[in-house]
Amino acid sequence: MDPIWFLVLVPIVIVFLFWQRGAALVIGFAGKSIVKVLIGALFLFFLNTFFGHLGINVPINLATAALSGFLGLPGVAALAAVSYFLI
Repeated sequence: MDPIWFLVLVPIVIVFLFWQRGAALVIGFAGKSIVKVLIGALFLFFLNTFFGHLGINVPINLATAALSGFLGLPGVAALAAVSYFLI
C-alpha cells in the first residue's frame, strides 16, 4: 500500500467517526428533550388533577410542558404560582 493512500484514508476515517459521534449526540439530545417534555406534561396533568379545585389550572401546551419538564418541580410550582396569582 502506498503511503499516499494511508495519508488520504486516515483523515477520511477520522472525519467519518467524528461525524457519526456528532449525529449520535444530536439524536440523544433530541430523545432526552422529548422525554423531559412528556414528563413535564405529566407533572402538569397531576397538578391540574389534584389542585384544580383550588383554582390552579395551568394549560398543558408545548411551552408549559417544556418549562416544567426542564425545570422540574420548581418550574411546576412557578407555573402554578403564576396561574394562581395572575389569572
